[in-house]
Amino acid sequence: MKLTDKVAVVTGASQGIGRASALELARNGAHVVFNYLTNDEEAASLVQLIKELGREAIALKGDVANRDFDEAMIAKAVEKFGSVDILVNNAATSIRKALVDLSVEEVERTWAVSLWGVLHCSQLAAQQMIRAGRGGAIIVISSIHAFRAYALSTAYNGAKAAINHMAATWALELAPHKIRVNTIEPGWIDTPGERKAFSEAQIAEIGKRLPLGRLGTPEEIARGVVFLASEEDSSYITGTVLRIDGGMVLPYTI
Repeated sequence: MKLTDKVAVVTGASQGIGRASALELARNGAHVVFNYLTNDEEAASLVQLIKELGREAIALKGDVANRDFDEAMIAKAVEKFGSVDILVNNAATSIRKALVDLSVEEVERTWAVSLWGVLHCSQLAAQQMIRAGRGGAIIVISSIHAFRAYALSTAYNGAKAAINHMAATWALELAPHKIRVNTIEPGWIDTPGERKAFSEAQIAEIGKRLPLGRLGTPEEIARGVVFLASEEDSSYITGTVLRIDGGMVLPYTI
């Protein structure tokens, strides 16, 4: 296994890309500490699935927008396993509204999770990795929204563009410590969150018009996470953006 006994922290892991990433990391040998916001049952089932893979897991209920919680999450990982080797910044939130209708509170909430949460967790994990002196990998789950502006997504677009540039900056700063920082840009992925904005019929119809004829799966993003976490596969990769979007940003009409 590529990640035997590595310790991974995954944010927003009770469902979707975070859940798939936690499972794929465990399948490749990592122990996993993850946070979730509301669903105790989904979190408990993820812990059980990871244990069935022969790895250990800790679920922590809390909000990555809260720095005190993030400090406690990193501390718990170190207390239980002795280190943090991998951080996957997955937690995010969004609000679909036109600029003229957005409230300041809605923008602040989006940025608190999708931007500030990434900064908090990355800084705290990097500090721990430097203290441990054994390098590490930080992976930022961004979006093609960082590359292409989509209407009704001002706060989300801005957050994703910002974390791309922050991740590149951190890659430069942390390279002397053998900490690699990379970003993944998913396209349209079939997750529960998509059902908040689109019906099943809309998802099926628009999916057919994407270049590869379907939405991506969380598992396809998770395999990218393991690739970037693995020294075996990506030891000479830092500061890059891995776009896993099925060609969604290529010129075409939907």
